[in-house]
Amino acid sequence: MKIETEPFYIPQSHEIPVFQAAFEKKLPVLLKGPTGTGKTRFVEYMAYHLHKDLITVACHEETSATDLIGRFILKGTEAVWQDGPLTKAVKQGAIIYLDEVAEARPDVIVAIHSLTDYRRTLYLDKLGEEITAHPDFMLVASYNPGYQRSYKELKPSTRQRFVGLMFDYPDEKKEAEIVSKEANIPLDVAKQLVKIARKIRNLTELGLTETVSTRLVVDAAILIAHGLDKRLAVNVAMIQPLTDDPEILESLIQLSELMI
Repeated sequence: MKIETEPFYIPQSHEIPVFQAAFEKKLPVLLKGPTGTGKTRFVEYMAYHLHKDLITVACHEETSATDLIGRFILKGTEAVWQDGPLTKAVKQGAIIYLDEVAEARPDVIVAIHSLTDYRRTLYLDKLGEEITAHPDFMLVASYNPGYQRSYKELKPSTRQRFVGLMFDYPDEKKEAEIVSKEANIPLDVAKQLVKIARKIRNLTELGLTETVSTRLVVDAAILIAHGLDKRLAVNVAMIQPLTDDPEILESLIQLSELMI
């Protein structure tokens, strides 16, 4: 997919020059960090500026190497090979983004192994072929180290095959600017929503699996811009997605209403 319009993105640190250098030197990149911190948007931004097609695969527990590499499909009475997204990217010289790669089946890591070192090759076992990657091919993967259970953590030997970029929530000023721009709401309203989000993030004693992402703050802001009451928007977009525990929900609702 060609990114036709420049995505809105505010740099957090040195991720842009690092990604640029990795692309030029043909190194794979691993984006680490919580959900909703801009990892996908960053890849789209870089694909736009590098003028490269972007193929995104949202990995889940059923994602297999076959899903990425390809398979034979029946056309009439004939079995025809169909390239998967990884094979297409390798041949075309696109950027492939494996989002939440640690969620995929272990054979996915095996499949990309030879693409993450000097060989830059992909083996199609069902065809008995080995493909050398196009010079512009780039492998980018992401995962959330704090979310995956131990058996879904990436092995150190796998992580060490990538250039690592750590993502976190932007500072308060940048996050408010992002929310204001994305939802087209006044900056003062965005600042108020961000303060609520940051307060909830600091409540580590609640033991939430995930906390309020920038994405959730933007969702609340979009609802407010559409005319929804602030308290209701914060409730449904920033609080309800976090937990089903009624006591925690009630505490978070009360906290947010005090801050609005």
